[in-house]
Amino acid sequence: MDEKEQSLRDAHSLNPHPEDAQGELFHSGRRFFDSKDLVQVKYEMLRRVDNDGIPVSQAAQEFGFSRPCFYQARADFEAGGLPGLLPEKPGPRHAHKLTGEVMAAIEGWLQEKPPPRMKELVERLHQQLGIEAHPRSIERGLRRLAKRGRSK
Repeated sequence: MDEKEQSLRDAHSLNPHPEDAQGELFHSGRRFFDSKDLVQVKYEMLRRVDNDGIPVSQAAQEFGFSRPCFYQARADFEAGGLPGLLPEKPGPRHAHKLTGEVMAAIEGWLQEKPPPRMKELVERLHQQLGIEAHPRSIERGLRRLAKRGRSK
């Protein structure tokens, strides 16, 4: 794996199927056009429709995408420009362990006198609810509740 490919992988923008990009630019031997660069492939697909007037279905097929992927790429590009074509980072998008019920339990425990320390909260979550959570995650959850006016 060369340096550019590793950089694309690190940025989550390595095209998983570069062989599907059949656009002539990617097979012209010109080094600038790289079918491994997912952002560049999506941009070229959008450009072919907008500038060259080819049908969406043809462009999607030519660049290895479905029509819904084309429309998603177009919306992402219109909303965020070229950076909008970067894939979102993998992983959870919200507090998937610290649900409303879990945070309610934590809030209840914090009403005790004296309130438990963070280490004890982590232990209780594990022992009573079977949830492994990092203290920082709990702190962020409590800050979210405070912003909503539900906690201290």
